Amino acid sequence: MQNKDIIGQWGETAPYWEKHRAVITGMFAPVTQALIEDAGIARDNSVLDVATGTGEPGLTVADLVGPEGMVVGTDVAPEMVEAARREVERRKLHNIRFEVAFTDSLPLPANTFDAAVSRFGAMFFPSPVDCLREMLRVLKPGGKIALAVWYLKENNPFDYIVARVVDRYVEPVAKPAASDMFRFANPGDLLMLLVNAGAAAAFERVLQFSIRAGMSAEDFWTLRSEMSEKLRTKLAGLSRPKRAELDEEAIEAIRDYSFEDGISIPAEVLIVGGRKPA
Repeated sequence: MQNKDIIGQWGETAPYWEKHRAVITGMFAPVTQALIEDAGIARDNSVLDVATGTGEPGLTVADLVGPEGMVVGTDVAPEMVEAARREVERRKLHNIRFEVAFTDSLPLPANTFDAAVSRFGAMFFPSPVDCLREMLRVLKPGGKIALAVWYLKENNPFDYIVARVVDRYVEPVAKPAASDMFRFANPGDLLMLLVNAGAAAAFERVLQFSIRAGMSAEDFWTLRSEMSEKLRTKLAGLSRPKRAELDEEAIEAIRDYSFEDGISIPAEVLIVGGRKPA
């Protein structure tokens, strides 16, 4: 099961992900589309979205599968699930529901779903093989699984343009591998675990895309600094003058990725997938 501190951190982050919902959905839309394609999701399918956060990609998938389809989204943080449920109520959707659940013990019957996806969740699984086994368990025989994790750190300025600035002001703190967004960045690492969990026809591929947001560098820095609990904690420890200096440097670094309509940052993720043996 997930560490209580980790769950608490995601709970504290939930209001910011809800606040920036529309922008974050757009930023990672190419990743959502890749998961849909590689999991073979189609109209009328039943789909599981693990580590859904405030509801994505589950909400996008719900639009795709239509009223005869079904989507279940799970997350360990009650605050994330509550935010996702509020969006379901706002949109008046009837083909999706969200549950608080640990991925290594999903409260769902076996052989239920046509597909299972997780966008940026696998890096934080406390026991990855157990969690992947659970996702495979609830799939129908032949059902597909697709997971998105960040590729190499040096290929993702979304992280390093901020980290390089912050590390000049804040002493870097060693963090457990299980809480690292680049935990499965090396090719083959997550693929091997998925095979060990029992997946057939396992594969991985690199998805190159652009993180786009129609906003100024200043607004993007606000979003970027709010959506990470670890970053918020680091920034909170700075004096007001130091924070102002850091903000100025971070905004200038982000401005290098400005284009006429906003921000565009190149990004790379690994899409890892397979299927439940028939």
